[in-house]
Amino acid sequence: MTLKEEYQASLKSSDTEEWFDLHFHRPLGFLWAKLFEKLGVSPNAITIASIFMGVAGGILLYFGQPYLAWLNWVGMLLITWADTFDSADGQLARLTQQYSRMGRILDGVSGDLWFAAIGFALVFRELDFGDSWTGPNYFAEHEWLIWALGIGSGLSHALQAAMADCYRQFHLFFLKGQQGSELDSAAKLKEQYHRLEWGRNFWSKLPLFFYSGYTANQERMTPNMQRLRAALNERYGENGVPSQEFRDYFRQLSLPLMKYTNILTFNTRIIACFIAVLINMPWLYFVFEIVVLNLLLIYMVVRHEGICKKAIKELEVRS
Repeated sequence: MTLKEEYQASLKSSDTEEWFDLHFHRPLGFLWAKLFEKLGVSPNAITIASIFMGVAGGILLYFGQPYLAWLNWVGMLLITWADTFDSADGQLARLTQQYSRMGRILDGVSGDLWFAAIGFALVFRELDFGDSWTGPNYFAEHEWLIWALGIGSGLSHALQAAMADCYRQFHLFFLKGQQGSELDSAAKLKEQYHRLEWGRNFWSKLPLFFYSGYTANQERMTPNMQRLRAALNERYGENGVPSQEFRDYFRQLSLPLMKYTNILTFNTRIIACFIAVLINMPWLYFVFEIVVLNLLLIYMVVRHEGICKKAIKELEVRS
């Protein structure tokens, strides 16, 4: 296999890859992946390293003093570096077939921890230094407001990322089948969870506790998707793959939404964060997540549920 073919094999799919990732994060991630493959480093170890870098970078965004502005640049560099590692872990896993549920859980946790560090750093930055628009005292005198914005932003981020991941994995199921998707079932995860004992399987049971809850929340937000999954299971068997014709049909409906899932993941929100830091208006990042990205999330949920409803009717016609 040539290096170019290896690089292509390391990507999820052309349907779900973002332009900026394809031209920046993925090429750098591939280089890291090849280096770590030679060194015998596992994908999970890369993910853990990315957690430390991303959290450290987020903390450095706290410094609002003009003479320490260089620390903000170091923080932004570390977060960007962490994201190239976040690309590398998945690319290495695909190249070496080192897939694991723990890897998927760690991958999700890493991003949450980065943005938790960023959120706390920006809240305390506003409280301690103020900003260029509200001045040094506004949020210090209205502390509840910046905490409300920070918490609202964090909760919004968690929901947005979860739903974007859900729609991507469902799209990949139709594009590549069960083996090319990380689509899970909350019911199955809970069965596995209850079969394990805390005393003997603590480190296996704990991640399942959180991951099954995460998956259950995705399913509650997508009733029509779950009806479509049930209809597919009834017709093609559990985890069965629909006919190629139906897969192509659903993929064409779902494909226009993939650009929105990209907006709700990393690049757009981190660019908004960096701009807010550079113009010294950190609160603006929180407003962007709460208002702009939540409006996009609502649009995406409504649109995707409509697509699934249409697909159910199409499946019935083809029965």
